[in-house]
Amino acid sequence: MLASIILICILQFKIIENKESNCGCSIDRAQKDNYDRKLFYNLLQSEEGECSTVTKVEDSEIYEVTNDMVLISGREYYIGTDDIIIKNDIEGPEKIVKLDSFYVDKYEVSNRDFSHFTKLTNYKTEAETFGDSFVFALFLNNTFRDKMKDFRVLQAPWWYKIMGTDWTHPYGPDSDILDVMDHPVIHVSWNDARAYCKWRGARLPTEAEWEVACRGGQRATKYPWGDKLFPEKKHMFVYSIYIILIYCVFIWANIWQGTFPHHNSEKDGYIGTNPVHLFPQNNFGLHNMAGNVWEWTEDSWSSDNPKEKVKKGGSYLCHRSYCYRYRCSARSHNTDDSSAGNLGFRCAKSA
Repeated sequence: MLASIILICILQFKIIENKESNCGCSIDRAQKDNYDRKLFYNLLQSEEGECSTVTKVEDSEIYEVTNDMVLISGREYYIGTDDIIIKNDIEGPEKIVKLDSFYVDKYEVSNRDFSHFTKLTNYKTEAETFGDSFVFALFLNNTFRDKMKDFRVLQAPWWYKIMGTDWTHPYGPDSDILDVMDHPVIHVSWNDARAYCKWRGARLPTEAEWEVACRGGQRATKYPWGDKLFPEKKHMFVYSIYIILIYCVFIWANIWQGTFPHHNSEKDGYIGTNPVHLFPQNNFGLHNMAGNVWEWTEDSWSSDNPKEKVKKGGSYLCHRSYCYRYRCSARSHNTDDSSAGNLGFRCAKSA
């Protein structure tokens, strides 16, 4: 007699009815705040010791940029969707676009990539120029978070505007990137991303190019890998006279798992960003097209406000209950000078 043993290796994920509430995906420098820089530094000095505002990236980290690019053939593709989830984001309708052949980075631009760029060009990011950027609450300790409560974003109080935060100090002036050089660079604006890509002889992908790349050549797929968030993989083993079937459900992207914004179960292995080479997601061999960090595109959100730029892909902070935007058709926007701890990019190039 044959017996089948089914082992469910499922990682629990609670699906909550989607809401169109403001998740803070579009925090930007255009929003007004009561930001008192003198007060901020007084609060910093009230901590034990002084916070360092300089991070040294060792010379040994200098290397040649080797981010592989994938060629996507020019032809007609479908973008957008008729299954609209967030109406205000103008996700649809589905339409046909004709694209010329183009290359797109296999990976998001990493801290190591960006450090090479800044060392050779002495480039200074806009977060460094402004002197601040947005940090998610869980990366700040309780004492500091309480002192910084007046520096929260009104519509999304889990975001704190922290002085001294930039791409080399991702969680405030006393943090560094020495242990995350292979993670995506964050706290970079659209202008910063564009400058880096131009230096590489490339550019940012258009929104249409990005979405085509996300779907891996498929039509109307919800995620880079298909329509199921956690697709099953079946493995069959023969043991003596028994056939053992093991069904496992794998995590395909770094997104929020748990109850947003207070508890992240980290079932994907990360509470924040992950290395850019993890999570291969589609037939084009692209990594992290959904989740990890939002990615800038070349396009403006509307002709009425050309400084609002489209970003795609969602991030490690996206959860279905508040920010169901890790779908290929999903979109959001920020001003071109905005930066945050979940916002990065990859480059493209015309073939």
